[in-house]
Amino acid sequence: MTVSVNQPLTALPSFLNESSLLLNELLHAVADEIYLLDAADLKLVYANASALSNTGFDLAGLQKLPLSDVLGVSQATLKGHLHAHGSETRFLRLMQDLAPVIGRISHEQLCVKIISSEQGTFLLLIKSDLSPISSSDCHDCAHTFNQVLMDSESRVEAIISNTPGLVFQLQLDPRGDIVFTYLSEGCKALLGFNAADLMQESKLFFAMMNPRDKASLRKRLVHSADALTQLDWEGRVWINDWQDNKWVNLRAIPKVLNDGVIQWVGIMINITQSKNEKLELQESRHELAQLTAHMNQIKELERTRIAREIHDDLGGNLTAIKIGLTSIINRLATGLPVSAEQAKGLESIVDNTFEAIHKISSDLRPNILDLGIVAALEWQAKEFEKQVGISCTFTTNQADIVVTPDQAITLFRICQESMSNIAKHANATSVQVDLNLHYGEIIMKISDNGIGINTADTYKPNSFGLRGMQERVAALYGSFDIDQLADQGTVVAVTLPIE
Repeated sequence: MTVSVNQPLTALPSFLNESSLLLNELLHAVADEIYLLDAADLKLVYANASALSNTGFDLAGLQKLPLSDVLGVSQATLKGHLHAHGSETRFLRLMQDLAPVIGRISHEQLCVKIISSEQGTFLLLIKSDLSPISSSDCHDCAHTFNQVLMDSESRVEAIISNTPGLVFQLQLDPRGDIVFTYLSEGCKALLGFNAADLMQESKLFFAMMNPRDKASLRKRLVHSADALTQLDWEGRVWINDWQDNKWVNLRAIPKVLNDGVIQWVGIMINITQSKNEKLELQESRHELAQLTAHMNQIKELERTRIAREIHDDLGGNLTAIKIGLTSIINRLATGLPVSAEQAKGLESIVDNTFEAIHKISSDLRPNILDLGIVAALEWQAKEFEKQVGISCTFTTNQADIVVTPDQAITLFRICQESMSNIAKHANATSVQVDLNLHYGEIIMKISDNGIGINTADTYKPNSFGLRGMQERVAALYGSFDIDQLADQGTVVAVTLPIE
């Protein structure tokens, strides 16, 4: 079978082709004929472009011909060379038994080198048309090929060493366990094992996983092998030396080797940070949904309370006023006298109505905020001391601090909620409220000398009061902190930017 100039060229065997595409291109470009034989059966497995062009055959056609017709040497000569020079790693000159029949030219010489790899042992032969033949010819040819190979390998090593992760080759043994045939030096940083140790005990990789992730990887390996599709898996591995879990992502391309074994070549990277951020985002969304549901529930309860107060207090008062006025009107119509006590009773009911209206209005939005946030917090501190009986001191470094309406209600409500928590849980005897303007930021601190908050309590699922404070501050691009003081007590700190 002859080959045309435009026919596709043969590709390097996997153990060379994986080193570099550049090497493949260079071997096709050189003028010398290059052949690769499997040392086990002396079968031709590769021929470069020059060999195909000079012989007029494609690789399949050359494989059907006797080696003596192509190379001018017999299988017996090649077997003798293997036996005599099996441990030799240099290129050696090989004398031809006779002139080759295919692609015959006047002066030819053979240089041969034995190459060992994980896939087996191979004979690399370079046939040159040189005249006259000198002892340095093979050396020059060998030097050129070795230099190309070394340059290619150095490029690959440079790429691998600068790859952010672990480069690997793996296969599956008959039991379905992973066997690593190659691991880059990133193995230690990612998995806590030296590359050589993990290659020797590849089963340790499965042992690092939890059962669920292990089953997921096995399933995806089987699917990738069956369909020859890219393997994409992520899971958790336990790093014993660091006593910590890592999330890793594994991506690899499968390829069928000459012996039918499927080999994956790929990269493994640490995705712990991005995975944790994703989980934190999901948890934050879940907490926000819970807080929203709680706030809606509180809103409905507040509406119910206000409706009850309007109905019971205002409605009751207005009913009493109507009855009193009706009585007065009837007495006046019949000429009976109206006593001052009746008028004063109605006046008292009207006063109570005004107080109820003021209370409901104040609950919805404190009127004291109209006087400024400094006056509002000072008033709140005095009201707390008067109503609860706990000493409460207010300090500020400004007579007045200009804030937006949203900032004002946020600071007021957080102070209100904090004081409510102190009254319920702190067992404190004194409270300090500080409101200061400092380097373009509004800083409010509410501290007490009580029993102090347990850090774990701030993470309880039903800590809606604290979550509400955090969400209020976050909406205004501020920061919220709650800590236990060194000696005793708790401090709530809110920082808001000046707008």
